[in-house]
Amino acid sequence: MDVWTNHRKILHVDMDAFYASVEQRDDPTLMGKPVVVGGRPNSRGVVSAASYEARNYGIRSAMPIAEAARRCPSAVFLPVNGRKYREVSSQIRQIFLTYTPMVEPISLDEAFLDVTGSTSLFGPGDKIALTIKERIQQELNLTASVGMACNKFLAKLASDLKKPNGFVIVQPNEIQEFLDPLPVERIWGVGAKTAEKLHIHKIKTVRDLRRLELISLTKLFGSLGSQLYQLAQGIDDRPVESDRVIKSVGRETTFEVDIGDYDLLETTLLKLAVDVGRSLRKESLKGKTVTLKVRYADFQTLTRSRTLPLATDLDDVIYQEACSLLRELSLKQPLRLIGITLSNLTDQVQNQLSLFEEPQLERENLTKVLDLVKEKYGEQSITRARLL
Repeated sequence: MDVWTNHRKILHVDMDAFYASVEQRDDPTLMGKPVVVGGRPNSRGVVSAASYEARNYGIRSAMPIAEAARRCPSAVFLPVNGRKYREVSSQIRQIFLTYTPMVEPISLDEAFLDVTGSTSLFGPGDKIALTIKERIQQELNLTASVGMACNKFLAKLASDLKKPNGFVIVQPNEIQEFLDPLPVERIWGVGAKTAEKLHIHKIKTVRDLRRLELISLTKLFGSLGSQLYQLAQGIDDRPVESDRVIKSVGRETTFEVDIGDYDLLETTLLKLAVDVGRSLRKESLKGKTVTLKVRYADFQTLTRSRTLPLATDLDDVIYQEACSLLRELSLKQPLRLIGITLSNLTDQVQNQLSLFEEPQLERENLTKVLDLVKEKYGEQSITRARLL
């Protein structure tokens, strides 16, 4: 009998150094060079992605850009091109959906797929996984690492073990053999502080953790102890959720120098509002609550929100509300960061008779036309004069 009989076939697909790999693909002169995506060397942002050449210098995601530049002054530093990465991510997702509707995106560069119900059409799970890897390589010229297992926890662990371009299968009858040698830091929920506490009790591998009784782990870590006990035995019953609800859509930017000029801040808000509005429309969503986020140089962060009478996906409405919230803040000093988020989302079309119904409809139609132009001719084909 096949060892996979009566077991789920779960894939975790994780793109390799996604943002940096996309940049290297689109500019062949960057191939083989350390590439850091996040901003210029003298900027105050953080690393969003680093190519494997850059990682050889100890550069990692979330590291300050200045530290990355110190470690590798010769690296190529590039800004984040979120729109491009989202477009590539959408192309990758279309490949996933060819083989299963059960796709749970975790971020732009990774997703869980449940292919249990797909094997009668496309063959065994490992064949589906390899086909997906090959299509990503052939059609998009990018590499992905894939893990396959009977649950999400094990599949994600597997995808990370042999990056880049890895492929690891955890057989259902070899789970403990796979888990036992791994360091406890590989377990979900084990951060630096938890790992330190485990090490004090001479627990350094999953095998060490598995030998502890549930009651002992609960005494040490409370509710986390129960989770650690389950995961150390490879138990994870969570399903792949293909219909995860998007709760908010937001964009923010960190300035290279603090900005206190309202005109410049409002221009930035317009750029963010256009991006948020476009993202909402792509998902056929509208939002009622506009939230403005600002951060001062001392990292003090403030948010202000306003809920609209009707949900919207229109750039102008989002922009005007964000500007209004900014004016009400009465800034005490220049800003390091500014952002906009739309929440309280709905996918229901709201119809309400209004004296202003016709102008509103005209704006919606104009927005649709602009979106179509961008889809056909590229994001830079048409833009607002203020953003030139």
